[in-house]
Amino acid sequence: MTASDIGKNVIDRWERHRVRHAHKHGPVTNVNEAVDRSMTFGERASDAFAAVMGSWTFIIVQSIILGFWVALNVTAWILHWDPYPFILLNLALSLEAAYAAPIIMMSQNRQADKDRLAAEEDYRINTKAEEELKDVMHHLEQQDELMLDILRRLEDQHQIVLGRLGAENPATTPA
Repeated sequence: MTASDIGKNVIDRWERHRVRHAHKHGPVTNVNEAVDRSMTFGERASDAFAAVMGSWTFIIVQSIILGFWVALNVTAWILHWDPYPFILLNLALSLEAAYAAPIIMMSQNRQADKDRLAAEEDYRINTKAEEELKDVMHHLEQQDELMLDILRRLEDQHQIVLGRLGAENPATTPA
């Protein structure tokens, strides 16, 4: 068997065992964009409402309005439209809470659904990454085997060349 035949044999074996990378999965999806595209007007409104109600701006503005309401009704000498114990104010705040709580809960439920989708997408991406990592490791193992095979063949050829050089030059062998 000649060196050319050996090289061809190694190349043929490498071609048979070589791993071709193929994506066997769909593209990664952005959960935020997918959810935003499917949102209804009511869902967008509840998110906006929850964002406003859950902000420091709302707390500060509402506190100023409530303080102004109480101050006007305590100090108003002539017109007390809501005298102490501020029953009208309590009614307004109860009405606000009665509508705010379910709207905020709708937004939270939608956010929980979005988080669930994101977790599923993360799992899918992690599974794909694991599969691709296995493919890369398998490919590296095959390269290692090929390099070891080439190294063995080179070592064998090196020994053959050293043997021929030693047989051709008997004067260099020790007596």
